[in-house]
Amino acid sequence: MSADRRVLFLGDSFVAGAGDPAALGWAGRVAAAAWAAGVPVTPYNLGVRGETSEQVAARWRAEAGPRLVTDAGCRLTVAFGANDMLWEDGGPRVAPERSATVLEGLLTEAGALGLRPFVVGPAPVGDAAADRRIVALTAAHARVASAAGAPFVPVAEALMATPAWTAEAAAGDGAHPGAGGYEALAGLVLAAGWIDWLRN
Repeated sequence: MSADRRVLFLGDSFVAGAGDPAALGWAGRVAAAAWAAGVPVTPYNLGVRGETSEQVAARWRAEAGPRLVTDAGCRLTVAFGANDMLWEDGGPRVAPERSATVLEGLLTEAGALGLRPFVVGPAPVGDAAADRRIVALTAAHARVASAAGAPFVPVAEALMATPAWTAEAAAGDGAHPGAGGYEALAGLVLAAGWIDWLRN
């Protein structure tokens, strides 16, 4: 077994850490926390701004392949759906039912590759109507993750009530926070047992 875990962080701009002046986002922070806890990790950030669940699913296997090492206990942390719930041409960019189906398919593919997944719910985007849809989508994604036996952490409602997230997003582009907001999101992921999932 390799000395470190390889973790793919797959998703959208929140995975990429858009808006964070420290250039860590939440993914970089949880990876740093793993090192601090004595769990060496090689993180691969595969977040792309603006992408929907369908777009993430379309590219993920091609990007994951070169990064998978058979003796490294590779893991997959997935977080998408916020862009799905943005309104476009009279409806959400991706219907909630379709978003859940995409997640289900991706988790099935991950299992077939021997990747243990951890699912993070979609983050809020600072638009009241979109955020209501994101909260509803969170429940759908939670059901999919549960059926797949994957850990799941909801984040939307907690972040909507976190001043660091909301104030930083409002001061920036309206959707993406700065360092404090990403620290809060990383805290939610860590509190849900991410390091134990990585270690075991």
